[in-house]
Amino acid sequence: MIVFSNTTPIIALSSINQLDLLPALFNEIYVVEEVVEECAEGGEIIVPDLTQLDWLNLVKSVDGDSNLMLMTLDKGEKHTLNMALKMKANYVILDEKMGRNLAEYMGLSVTGTLGVLLKAKQQGKIASFSECARAMQEQGIYYNTKLLKRLALQIGEVFNFK
Repeated sequence: MIVFSNTTPIIALSSINQLDLLPALFNEIYVVEEVVEECAEGGEIIVPDLTQLDWLNLVKSVDGDSNLMLMTLDKGEKHTLNMALKMKANYVILDEKMGRNLAEYMGLSVTGTLGVLLKAKQQGKIASFSECARAMQEQGIYYNTKLLKRLALQIGEVFNFK
């Protein structure tokens, strides 16, 4: 299975020490060099050195027939979607709305950080979707409150989000 991740899900999962959910759920994850660079830039949330993760496949971006629609995205998103298309990815893990919409328009299957957490909860890899979402909020990573409540309800959790 070919699964590409963009930068934000890696940062979000790192913020709650759950980055290992990616290989646990999808076996191998692919990222483009631009995502590695964005994660290495640093910030308030510590992201491990992606080049040192044995389950992570680093992909060199290939230029070529650049899709004009991708030009509206940031560097990581643009290269992630371009390579996901070229490699016929099964999924792209992406949180930003514009990138998600464009990926779906281009025929890619999309999930996001919250989708990863839902899948992890359903497979018993985390105790609570809601607690993980709250922990991300405490680290400064926010998602739409109505979406969070709806997703929690889908898996039988009731939780008040900030």
